[in-house]
Amino acid sequence: MKKILPISIALLLCGSLGAQSITDGLMMPAKTFCGGFIYGHDQWKNYWEGTHKRENLNLGKITTQSITYMGTYGLNDKINLIAMVPYVWTKSSGPTLSGLQGVQDLTLAVKYNFFAQDFGNSKFKTFATGTFSTPLTNYSPDFLPMSIGLHSKNLSGRLTLNYTLNHTWYLNASGAYTWRSNVTLDRPSYYTDGQLYLTNEVWMPNVVDFIVNAGYHKHMLQAEVFFTAQNTLAGGDIRRQDMPFVSYRMNASKVGALILYHLGWPKNLAVRASASYVVDGRNVGQTTSLTAGLMYTVFFSKNQQSFEK
Repeated sequence: MKKILPISIALLLCGSLGAQSITDGLMMPAKTFCGGFIYGHDQWKNYWEGTHKRENLNLGKITTQSITYMGTYGLNDKINLIAMVPYVWTKSSGPTLSGLQGVQDLTLAVKYNFFAQDFGNSKFKTFATGTFSTPLTNYSPDFLPMSIGLHSKNLSGRLTLNYTLNHTWYLNASGAYTWRSNVTLDRPSYYTDGQLYLTNEVWMPNVVDFIVNAGYHKHMLQAEVFFTAQNTLAGGDIRRQDMPFVSYRMNASKVGALILYHLGWPKNLAVRASASYVVDGRNVGQTTSLTAGLMYTVFFSKNQQSFEK
């Protein structure tokens, strides 16, 4: 029976949560905090067994849902502090698997706008972001696809380039390299990639990801389309009629769209929604992802009371 990791959990979650996120070209103003909850719903029935796409009736449809709290604080005009914590639960429509649920990983990030230059009616900006994540609970990564995460500690460095025209239209490109710690299984040995290991410690390959998004952002509205790609730098493939493993190569490319609107009432409240679809992958499900959420902004400076100013 095949068990595939729902790709919405792990790295791609960090890149799809909306305004003032880890991967975008926006910054929260100094002494301003934006926080809120994002609901995510991912579902798939087809998946890639290595590079071979197939379906498994014993699995049925795999559904992953999550509630993520995200907060961003403008330490000053060039540095943002970002934190995220998701609660995740999984289920299968097949006859053999039971879902799991729990708090997943804490993600902390520092985003630095280290260069900005105006060119007439356009502007070019660059950002460096350091991100660290660690599991908050002792969930098991050894029951894919029902596991809620991979249970590794991650450290990533990211570079983001942003070009904005007329303070309205923008093009954004962001790439990162992520180092992942070893993980520990609840069993004394395991077999993967043609070899038996007499240990419960698993080496996790590192990951690179790349995100390109283009959109419109003016006054209270932000709308964009995006493409993301994630590539695991090593690891084996799911063998025929075998289960996957936590260190397997999990690659995915997806396309999507996002919209965010700041409401006039209640004041400083914003609604956001996004949709995405995996167009190609390796050892992952062909996932359709939907998100919706509410974000609230608090201005600690008397000079900033709304986004309209």
